[in-house]
Amino acid sequence: MVAGSHWVRAQSDNEGGLDLSIELVDPKVLRVCADPRNLPFSNEKGEGFENKLAELFAAKLQKKIDYMYFPQATGFVRMTLGAHRCDVIMGFPQGDDLVQGTNPYYRTAYALIAKQGSGLDDITALNDARLKGKHIGIVAGTPPATDMAVNGLMPNAKPYPLMIDTRVDSSAEAMINDLNKGEIDAAILWGPMAGFYAKKSSPPLHVTPLVEEKTGPQLIYRIGMGVRRADQNWKRLLNRLIQENQGEINKILFEYGVPLLDENNQPISAETATKSP
Repeated sequence: MVAGSHWVRAQSDNEGGLDLSIELVDPKVLRVCADPRNLPFSNEKGEGFENKLAELFAAKLQKKIDYMYFPQATGFVRMTLGAHRCDVIMGFPQGDDLVQGTNPYYRTAYALIAKQGSGLDDITALNDARLKGKHIGIVAGTPPATDMAVNGLMPNAKPYPLMIDTRVDSSAEAMINDLNKGEIDAAILWGPMAGFYAKKSSPPLHVTPLVEEKTGPQLIYRIGMGVRRADQNWKRLLNRLIQENQGEINKILFEYGVPLLDENNQPISAETATKSP
């Protein structure tokens, strides 16, 4: 489960049953399943990077965009993609069995956020001795919380709630505000959220992907798009668009501060990010 409820493992009513998909309901419209209040991913104003990716794909497909907005909590897939109210979820982790995934279009990880020059701005694993005794912000129930517990970091940790009403609250924003005020020494967030909020801070905060974790759940994920299991032609078309437009996709992601990783877990630079492979 990813911080900020970017995705959750909800149970689909159709799971294990027949998928009576008829591919795209309206071939002239790109119908996107999205959360109405979940920056930096999406919102109703079209300000998230998944909104920008949808605009890019709509332009390439010469389609109009229509959104089916629904909070990304339990029931999201069933009420959107599963109910044929939309045809693609713009960001979904590879390996999640609720949907059929496209080829991944980015790879990222949970990350440690710290002030520049704090001495904590190059830490890539939670067993680093410099974290001992530090006050670290963590979203409760997310994978890195397990690693923090293994490394004895929970007694001084400040937990933030995973399940919140995004209309009135944001655990990520609260955590970053506490870091800027000095109430915590470092913060751990899902990579895209870490990069987005760190970039918005003044001065900007330092983000280091946690790529050296050897224990606990995985912290590095490949993200693709999600479609219905039966929509094979649609998936192939999206895969082709991803391959042909990877440079433009990377540029959008980089503009939002998403920490992009290559297959060797090395950060992808801005210069490399905007070039197609």
